[in-house]
Amino acid sequence: MELASYADLAVRLVNTEEPERGTDTLTSVDAVRALFSDGSRAAALADDSDVPRLRAVRTRLRGVFEAAAEGDEIRSVDLLNSLLMEYPVSPLVSGHDHLDDAGRPRWHLHLADNSPTATAHFSAVACMGLAVHLTELGADRLGICQAAPCRNAYLDTSTNRSRRYCSDRCATRANVAAYRARKRQEAEAALSTGA
Repeated sequence: MELASYADLAVRLVNTEEPERGTDTLTSVDAVRALFSDGSRAAALADDSDVPRLRAVRTRLRGVFEAAAEGDEIRSVDLLNSLLMEYPVSPLVSGHDHLDDAGRPRWHLHLADNSPTATAHFSAVACMGLAVHLTELGADRLGICQAAPCRNAYLDTSTNRSRRYCSDRCATRANVAAYRARKRQEAEAALSTGA
């Protein structure tokens, strides 16, 4: 597994809360377990204490995305570094399911599933993935959806660094709202010049 793919875990955690709408889906042990991939040993460790702990990590990760979206790369990196120091990772060389033409394993890195708590494991791999994404592609590739009231986090993987919305749905909604506002403004201008 490519280490940058773990960055999706950070997005998944941040987006369990929609602060502008007042919604939060991270409310139970089952919600904590749903954040993990199937078969994760760390998911089996989840208990009630992980709900408030992951909420605290979520708030800090949202800060990383918000600072990056505001163009404050230094603050974004500082916030991420503090999480990386608090939740260190254990790398593991793996060759499972990936064979080359000669039948030899294609060695690659995974992040070991050996943390003492579900929060520690999830936070470590999510932060490491986000760190790899940030260092390979830049802090400007971390964003917050510009479609009000969404405010979901996203990773910009577009070729021209142009992503502004977390989903096609939000992009469409923002474009329709902008179109309607332009039409309303044009109608008001026509009324004022015609009167």
